[in-house]
Amino acid sequence: MNTTGLLAVIGLGVLLELLLYLVLRFLTRLDSKAMTVVLVLAVIGVHIPWTLLNWRGGDVFAIELGIFVVLAYVLGIVGHRSGTSWHWGPAIIVAFFAMVIAVNVTFVGLAETGITGIFAKLLPQPKSAQVADSRFPGTVPYDYQKKEALYNQYLKQVEEQQARGWRVRKGWRTAPVVGQPQLFLLEVRDAEDQPVSGATVSGTFIRPSNSEHDFSFSMRPDSPGFYVVELEMPLPGVWNLVVTIDRQGDTHEIQATTSVATAGT
Repeated sequence: MNTTGLLAVIGLGVLLELLLYLVLRFLTRLDSKAMTVVLVLAVIGVHIPWTLLNWRGGDVFAIELGIFVVLAYVLGIVGHRSGTSWHWGPAIIVAFFAMVIAVNVTFVGLAETGITGIFAKLLPQPKSAQVADSRFPGTVPYDYQKKEALYNQYLKQVEEQQARGWRVRKGWRTAPVVGQPQLFLLEVRDAEDQPVSGATVSGTFIRPSNSEHDFSFSMRPDSPGFYVVELEMPLPGVWNLVVTIDRQGDTHEIQATTSVATAGT
């Protein structure tokens, strides 16, 4: 879910919670503690089932549930102090939880849109790009341990790959520059130093800061043991690379990192 959708859900939830609070306050004789309990139970009874049916990730669920529960507690304090003078203690508690809600919403916005305006000038100058990308839409892990079965399969693949003894060399024909087509080459040789031909070679360039920019490619055979592809990198900076070589059921995988320069540098 993007930031706009998340903020819309939070805004709608806050509005419904405020409406329920007003209904309880003016149409029932519940005291503030009872109203807080009802609000929290309503959040649990409505939001959790809705989230399970529309799952968008544990981080989103935690943010929304935290905001709604904190709001119920704040409304209970406000209702309890209504009509009386405010002591500095409850006022500080309400202000603190209001700040928690504001900070959560701000972090969600920054994660998607990045830091802009005068605050962006506080960031260090990027080394290879004109503008620093301060967005953080989430980590982009290349993690085999998500499931035990996949991890065990990966360990077996590593052992087979080491025993196979293939040697892989890869690189750009010329230094890659953003927006300019460049040839990416790969050479595969077996344990006897013979070219590995007839393989299917594919890969993925992974953008560490934003998975939306990831893209995959396939390489064509050029000469015995050599494979090439022409690529145009969309953004400058550091990219991670994963290449898979498959020949008659033998799968060989390599990982690497490359840096793309800005045009004109």
